[in-house]
Amino acid sequence: MAARGARAAGGEAAHYRVYGIDDAFGRSPMGRPFVQRLRELGWLEGRDIAIEYRWAEGRSERYTEIAAEFVRLKVDVILTHNTPTVLAAKQATSAIPIVFATAGDPIGSGLVATLARPGGNVTGISSQGSDAAGKRLELLRELVPGLRRFAVLANLASSYPALELDEIQAASRTLGLEVSPFDIRRAQDIALAFEALKGHAEALYVVADPLVSTNRIRINTLALGLRLPTIHTVREFVEAGGLMSYGSNWPSQFRRAADFVDKILRGAKPADLPVEQPTKFDLVVNLTTAKALGFEIPPTLLARADEVIE
Repeated sequence: MAARGARAAGGEAAHYRVYGIDDAFGRSPMGRPFVQRLRELGWLEGRDIAIEYRWAEGRSERYTEIAAEFVRLKVDVILTHNTPTVLAAKQATSAIPIVFATAGDPIGSGLVATLARPGGNVTGISSQGSDAAGKRLELLRELVPGLRRFAVLANLASSYPALELDEIQAASRTLGLEVSPFDIRRAQDIALAFEALKGHAEALYVVADPLVSTNRIRINTLALGLRLPTIHTVREFVEAGGLMSYGSNWPSQFRRAADFVDKILRGAKPADLPVEQPTKFDLVVNLTTAKALGFEIPPTLLARADEVIE
């Protein structure tokens, strides 16, 4: 997303042009909290801002093209979703403010210097995805008694999934679990990965990134076909047929991102806006998927769930 302009003198609002870098924001429930919060802050779509979206279709090369387009348009703010889009925007400009609504590990990915003092032109809300890797494995082990080995599906060409895999492997050693990573870099790799992991895993840990998000229904369908319980980083994957997720709430982060954009449009600099961390992690369970897999969700786990999808 990008915005152009400034508030006119005398209280009259100038017209901003707003762009979304991926329609995962524009066409999903995540976009609505962002627009609603902007409205609460005095930015009315159609009056103060015009919102447009660009869809990358999970193709990483499109992020670079879209970011370059925003720079050519000389926009005032770029809003991104997921680490690869932030990196593409950061590589395209060191001058235009960039706000990320979600990013798994902003420091490890090189997006910011520190959370308290981001420096440069990038700030936003961290999802702290890799920090929760150990908790996700504990949940999987609670769901699958006697769990010994599991697979990880991740796009390791992308920076954040590689960082999360490091955390998964470290947690696996602590828990005495055997982990097998399967790298998917194109949509065509997904079926091949499932063919390769057949019979080699008792559960599947899916690391979110734009490629995986675009293909989440297909991934969950293939996992169901192999009767593999899945754990994901965010709720949206469980809505698409995944078994369970544990992670930050993306819609609430998009809502908070509107506050960052508001401050920047009113003159604040990204370097002066500390990166925020999620205050709550949600556990979501899909009972329909559990029944299809033949899994009985332990009552103690269900009691801790923030949401149960039936």
